[in-house]
Amino acid sequence: MARFKIDLNADLGEGYPFDAELMQLISSANIACGGHAGDEASMRSTVRLARVYGVRVGAHPSYPDRAHFGRRTLDIPSAELQASLSEQIGALQALCVEEGVALQYVKPHGMLYNDAARNPALADVIINATRAISPDLAIMALAGSRMVARCHERGIAVIEEAFVDRAYRDDGSLVPRSEPGAVLDNDHAAVAQALRLATAGEVVTRSGKVLKLPATSLCLHGDTPHAVDFARGLYSQMEVL
Repeated sequence: MARFKIDLNADLGEGYPFDAELMQLISSANIACGGHAGDEASMRSTVRLARVYGVRVGAHPSYPDRAHFGRRTLDIPSAELQASLSEQIGALQALCVEEGVALQYVKPHGMLYNDAARNPALADVIINATRAISPDLAIMALAGSRMVARCHERGIAVIEEAFVDRAYRDDGSLVPRSEPGAVLDNDHAAVAQALRLATAGEVVTRSGKVLKLPATSLCLHGDTPHAVDFARGLYSQMEVL
């Protein structure tokens, strides 16, 4: 398992063919648990990989929207969403118990993650769904967001996360994927952003503003053809910190 001064995480179990390689380059795995991707077989195989490499396991629940990979907002009743999230988290927890692995945190996926970052009521739905499974689970959320503040208010352990390959707005939110430049397509720029986050706790926004981000975990994406090559390059740079 990779060990650095800052946690590296990736979203896995989503049907991409890079999980085994990426698992060796990260310290936390966010495992899809049925809302946007994933099923019993994929969850079990990903948990087993995490066990082999000593990687921390987190649940990666989503709006129940497999058709759009969880990347659109769903206007559904809070009780219905909470029940779906608890079902997703609980399914992964049950497999973790069977495999002798501890489930340690919950990281919402996609649009649910972004919506909760600015909507305390939605953050409460995620917190309630998480607590329904275990009061000991932490929540991974966008660094500096309202979701983080709500977790603190409710006494929930929170892991503040930043993204190595996403562009930021001045308010600390991510540039929507629908806008040009939302994903950094230059590996050198993404590595530079990761190193600045890890060493200085700051990021340069799309407008050029230097923004402080108290992140304790950095996310790298595993859903692109060059994901492993990028992860290896980042790994080699992070090793020297």
